[in-house]
Amino acid sequence: MRLSSIMPRTTTANSVSCRYASRSRHLGAILLSTILLSAALLFQAGSHLHAAEAEKAEASSLRTVLVGGTQQGMRQTYDGTVEAVRQTMIAAQVSGTIVELHAVAGDTVRSGQSLVRLDAREASQGAVAADAQLAASQAQLNLAKQEYERQQQLYAKNYISEAALQQAQARFKSAQAEVNSQVAQAGIARTQKSFNIVQAPYAGVISELLAEVGDIALPGKALMTLYDPAELRVSVAVPQSLAAEIERSSKDELRIEIAGQPEPIKPASVQLLPAADPRTHTRTLRLTLPADLQGVSPGMFARVTLPAGIRAEQDVADRILVPFSAVVRRAEMTGLYVLNSAGKPLLRQVRLGAVSGDQVEILAGVSSGERIALDPEIAAGQR
Repeated sequence: MRLSSIMPRTTTANSVSCRYASRSRHLGAILLSTILLSAALLFQAGSHLHAAEAEKAEASSLRTVLVGGTQQGMRQTYDGTVEAVRQTMIAAQVSGTIVELHAVAGDTVRSGQSLVRLDAREASQGAVAADAQLAASQAQLNLAKQEYERQQQLYAKNYISEAALQQAQARFKSAQAEVNSQVAQAGIARTQKSFNIVQAPYAGVISELLAEVGDIALPGKALMTLYDPAELRVSVAVPQSLAAEIERSSKDELRIEIAGQPEPIKPASVQLLPAADPRTHTRTLRLTLPADLQGVSPGMFARVTLPAGIRAEQDVADRILVPFSAVVRRAEMTGLYVLNSAGKPLLRQVRLGAVSGDQVEILAGVSSGERIALDPEIAAGQR
């Protein structure tokens, strides 16, 4: 009886112990899952935070600028180029092989100085042939003259008819015409021979050499470029809307800046060409430089400053200028990256105006007060 009463109690205790162990394993699995889920959430949050910080750092590296108009009344500047008033492309008048060059780029030459000598053998032979033909024609003329004089004597004695006299006279006149023709041909041959020496038409400086010894010179083919350093000017394109103001202003109010010159230059004279460019709607302003100016040559960059207060009649509002490096060109589209209200750069099409130095005028597409990106490549990656 005692043994039977003890056995059920032992079974009950073992069952309770098993259930407790099962609950413990279940709670451990739940706890482990919770820990793993928390770690995953923390890792994901850290990744988002890192991405946000990276995006913020990238956004901070994008340089921007606030678009604003230029101040009214400021002195406007335009880029120009130094030109020679007298500049000549030296070319040969006859064809031939270049055998000598007597000047190179940078040389100062005098008027009439020999610059190029061509092979003159063919021209010399042509001159000799022309002289020989002239001598033959003169001999024929002498013979025709003597024959005509004899015919006159015979006609005076009634030995020949009047028709025979007229034939002798015609042969004499024909010989005279042939001699005159050969004289002209001989002159042409001698002139052609002189063309084998190319001379400087005026005193100046050789700016460019376009041929070498051994090259074939052809009529009209440039051999070198010559300019007169005493007559230089600056040409600049200005808006046609400023023409009236420029014509009313004094030349003493204009200033020219050229690299290497210690101070701005006053032009000796000013000329505004009447014709306007139909594509850019600009007119050419020419400013003559002083004759004694040193260190200036054609092709140099120049900046022309207009008098204060010169503005176009329709330019009463401020002009919008942006750095030219911020402009994006894609096929036929020209645009700027403009920041929206969220600070994101969006590409917007614009219409460009005149270029002034490293800036360009925006005629349409961007308003004053908007912010644009200065680095198009960085802005393209943040859209």
